[in-house]
Amino acid sequence: MDMTPDSHHLQRRLLLSALAAVGLAAPWQGVLAASPRKILVVGDSLSAEYGLARGTGWVALLQKQLDADKAQAQIHNASISGDTSAGGRARLPALLQTHKPKLVVIELGANDALRGLSLDKTLDNLDSMVHMARQTGAKVLLLGIQVPPNYGADYTRRLTQVYDKIAKERKVALVPFLLKGVGDAANARQYFQADGIHPNATAQPIIMRNVLPELKKVLATVR
Repeated sequence: MDMTPDSHHLQRRLLLSALAAVGLAAPWQGVLAASPRKILVVGDSLSAEYGLARGTGWVALLQKQLDADKAQAQIHNASISGDTSAGGRARLPALLQTHKPKLVVIELGANDALRGLSLDKTLDNLDSMVHMARQTGAKVLLLGIQVPPNYGADYTRRLTQVYDKIAKERKVALVPFLLKGVGDAANARQYFQADGIHPNATAQPIIMRNVLPELKKVLATVR
C-alpha cells in the first residue's frame, strides 16, 4: 500500500520516539562524531611494556586516562622492543594502511643511539616517518629521548637536536624528553629495572603524564 507524505512523517516520528526511549535517537552525524579517533604509537621497548606486566606501561595508562577524560580516542600500540628508526620507517606504511590513524605518536631513536648508529640517518628516518604520516592526513606527536651522560655532552646535544630540528622544520608537536622526571631524577635508579635501561612500573605514570598534555593539545585539533 502506498503511503502519503503525512504517513511517512508520522512513521518517522514514531520511530524516533521509540529510539529515544532506548537512548538511540542521536542523528547519524552525532554518532559519527562520537566515533573514537585512532591513535597509532610506533616505538621501541620504552613503549612496548618491556619487563612490565601487560597493561601497566605508559601507553596503556594513557588509554585509561583518555577513557576517564571521555576523549573518544583509541590507541593502537605498534611498539616493538629493540626497534630502531629504520625499523619504524619500514613498518609505518603498512601500519598506516591498516589502522588509518588520525594521530601518529613516534617514539624511536633510543636504540639508534645505544648502538652508535649515525644520527644523520636517525634524523632522515624519523623525518621520513613524519612525512609519511602527514601524507595520510594524520597529525604527528614526536617523543624525544636522551642518552645516559656517559655518551658525552656532545652526543647528547646532537641527539636532542635531531628531534628539535624535525619538530621545527615539519611543524609537529614534540615532547622534548620522554623520560623527564625519570632519567634525570636525583634518585633515578629507583625508576629503572635491574638493567638500568628500562623504566619500571613506578616510572610509567610519570612517563604518561609527560606525554598526556601535548597529546591532548594535538588531539583537540583532530576531527
